[in-house]
Amino acid sequence: MTSVKLAFYARLALVLHALILVLFLMHFGKTLIIPLFFALLISFALLPVSNQLERWGLHRSLASVLSILSFIVIIGSFIYILSHQVVSFTHNLPELQSKVSEMIQQISSWVFNTYHIDYQHQATYLKRSAGSLESTAFTSLGATFLGVGEVIILTIFFLIFTFFMLYHRRLFKRFIVALFPESELHKVEDVIISAKSMINRYIIGLLTEMFILIVLLLSTFAILGIKYALLISVMAALLNVIPYLGIYTAMVISMIITLADGTPSQALTVGIVFIVAHFVDANILLPRIVGGNVKLNPLITIVAILTGKLIWGIPGMFLFIPLAAIIRIISEKVEGLQPWAILMGEDKEEKIEEKDVP
Repeated sequence: MTSVKLAFYARLALVLHALILVLFLMHFGKTLIIPLFFALLISFALLPVSNQLERWGLHRSLASVLSILSFIVIIGSFIYILSHQVVSFTHNLPELQSKVSEMIQQISSWVFNTYHIDYQHQATYLKRSAGSLESTAFTSLGATFLGVGEVIILTIFFLIFTFFMLYHRRLFKRFIVALFPESELHKVEDVIISAKSMINRYIIGLLTEMFILIVLLLSTFAILGIKYALLISVMAALLNVIPYLGIYTAMVISMIITLADGTPSQALTVGIVFIVAHFVDANILLPRIVGGNVKLNPLITIVAILTGKLIWGIPGMFLFIPLAAIIRIISEKVEGLQPWAILMGEDKEEKIEEKDVP
């Protein structure tokens, strides 16, 4: 059987059509694919725990269940600790409302003194805007309840998928190996080992970065006397999982939380601390702990984040980074895809050896 070699533009058209079709299917199948991909990542992270339990003599099913239960206990402990901070914060919401009203009054006085717009016209405009916001708020509230229900259902499926991936991991590996001819098995083994190692290092590095960031922010806020320091620090570490965007979102929310039971100067201090922490994280923690694991250049990372937001929403901003790293690993091993691996990989500067000059 002779192979037909297509022209470059024909191959490019086929690649683009296939890419659009895959993204289309990923978007409309996100209800199934998102918990599956989350389960894949967590199963890789729990795999060493499950293997150790099996070495101790436990059955594979029991080892998988205990591994998942340990994961649930850790996440549940975080939620329990944060819930006390959240409940305490809700008691200060009336005070936050009064401070916001005071700030609105000051802004209204500034508008009157600067642009000579009387208070009646300002009040009319605010009432009109409040009416539209009220209708939007009811719509958002209903969407929030539906979203919470969807998250609960997806979490249940995520735990079920994680269990079956841990339990049937050898079956899945045999299936992947059986898809390829025997001459390509060494490449398949390399891709599986590299992908598993990359995901494990990525998750461990991400958790290490989150822990260091929590300790750094928590100790700084405790010294400065900022209330809800634990809530702010953990929220910042969680949102920081989304590179380049999450830390600034956490900064704005944290400044609002601080303003509820503090002064505007304290809120400004929180913003400055976040900027310094982001500088330390982006230049020291991220490159040394996480950056070397996925080996993606910053341009591809940003493109992956925005594509993930477009296809899968907020979960996609996190999931598309390891997905892009897996695609890079596969591209390195498949003939004809190496240029894409070079494009997605890090820019390695070639060292020029200086010759001895007399």
